[in-house]
Amino acid sequence: MRTGESPTTQGNDANKQARGFLVHRLNSMDSAWTALDVVTQTMVQKAIADPKTVDLEKLSDAIVEQSLKDLSFCKDAGRMCYAVVQAEAQKAATSAFRRNLLTRLQQEFTGREQTRSHSVQEWVCLVTFICSIFDYIKVNDAPLVALVDPIYDCLFRLAQPDALMNEEEVDCLVVQLHRVGEQLEQTNSQRMNQLFYLLRDGFLLQEDLSSMTRLLLLEILEFRASGWTLTNTAHKYYYSEVVD
Repeated sequence: MRTGESPTTQGNDANKQARGFLVHRLNSMDSAWTALDVVTQTMVQKAIADPKTVDLEKLSDAIVEQSLKDLSFCKDAGRMCYAVVQAEAQKAATSAFRRNLLTRLQQEFTGREQTRSHSVQEWVCLVTFICSIFDYIKVNDAPLVALVDPIYDCLFRLAQPDALMNEEEVDCLVVQLHRVGEQLEQTNSQRMNQLFYLLRDGFLLQEDLSSMTRLLLLEILEFRASGWTLTNTAHKYYYSEVVD
């Protein structure tokens, strides 16, 4: 602590920094489509124009590979996948791309613990990508039921005590709950209740959590308690730029 700085001042500074980070996160949701190499960009364009001219399995693998190494891309990769799925359904009356994509996601999900062990960043990208696919791709206007339990399993892993000590994982957890939490609760409210019991206990009982983590957990607890929304006052508290 600096000379003349009280514990209260130090705590306020930490909260300001944490809220400032939330502002940055809110303003950084656009994906970096330029991250795709030219070959893959061309494949996507051809797949949307005429799916029969493209190796859709190869395309799905390329999108998954890019998503696992690029967080800015995987946030909205589901939008690209949705465009290909729609084009294939309408122009070829098949679902090869979606089938290959789900098969690859199942493979990556199965090895999630190994992924987390060697790269938290890749693990966070995996969770983000799965949630992006769940958010964008529907079947008869209904969510992909096959992804519900895997997503819940990922979120429960992110809510474990060791993950709560990692701000990157906590941020991923909160972002995905903002994105698909309400949809998940509609499909399985019991598991959502269990998840939030875990988050509440972590917030109240776990020691040595950072100021950022505590703010993120408090925000998501309030967000769900308010019906998956925030009051204007709460939004200003969590997302307003704080100027010294």
